[in-house]
Amino acid sequence: MENRKLWEQYAEWKKEYRWVDLTRELSVETDHWSGFPAMEVEVPYDYPAGFFAHRYSLVSQYGTHVDAPCHFVQGTRTLDQITPEEMVLPLCVIDVAEQAAANPDFICGTAEILAWEEKYGRIPDGAFVAMRTDWSRRADMDNVGEDGVKHFPGWGMDALKFLIEERNVAAFGHEPKDTDAGIESAVNGYAGEYYLLEQDRYQIEMLCNLDQLPAVGALIFCGFPKAKGSPGFTARCLALCPKA
Repeated sequence: MENRKLWEQYAEWKKEYRWVDLTRELSVETDHWSGFPAMEVEVPYDYPAGFFAHRYSLVSQYGTHVDAPCHFVQGTRTLDQITPEEMVLPLCVIDVAEQAAANPDFICGTAEILAWEEKYGRIPDGAFVAMRTDWSRRADMDNVGEDGVKHFPGWGMDALKFLIEERNVAAFGHEPKDTDAGIESAVNGYAGEYYLLEQDRYQIEMLCNLDQLPAVGALIFCGFPKAKGSPGFTARCLALCPKA
C-alpha cells in the first residue's frame, strides 16, 4: 500500500486542483517566427494501408516551443540535457497585460517584478516565471508598424538579470515569439534572449492561457522530446493550479 501513496495523493489533488493547457494547437496554420517556413504535413499511410500515420516537416522552434541554451550559445546544453527535475517547477505569473494593451512596446522591468513581490511575496528559488501579456489572443502577433518594426512586448534585460542573479529563476515563459520586445531586437538584436540562454536557463515561447492562472501557487509541467543535440522543439506545457 505504501507504493500507492502517490496515486492516492493525486486522487485527492484532483478534487482541489485543475489543469490548464498552456499550449497552442500545432498545425500548418499555427503562428510562428516570420523567418521560418510553415510546417508541412504528409500522410504516408492511411487506413487502407492498415494504419494512419503523419510525416511532419517543421523547424525545431515552432508554435509553443522550448529553447535550450544551445539555441543561441554554442557549447551549452542541448534539449536532451535538460533534466526531469527542471521540467516540473513552481510557476509565478507576472501579469502586465494591462500595460501591454496600452503600449505594445511595453518592456517588463525590475520595477514590475518588485511590485509583484510586494503583493505576492518573494519569487522562490528555482521557479518558472511567466510574463502574461495576453498577446496570445491576438490574430496578428507580429504587429509590424509602418516603420517596418515589429511592435510587441518583451522582457527587459534588467528584469532578466534580477530574476537570474538575485532570484535564481530556473526557466522563463512568455506569449510573444521572442524574449526581447520588438523595438529592442530591432536595435540591439536578441540580447535578452542570448543572456538568458547563456546563463544555462531554458525558456518556453508562445505560451497561451496564462490569464487562467493565479499569480502564485501553480506548478508548470513542460513536456518536449528528448531530442539528442537539439536546440529546441515544439513543446506541450500544462499547469496544475487550485480550483478556487
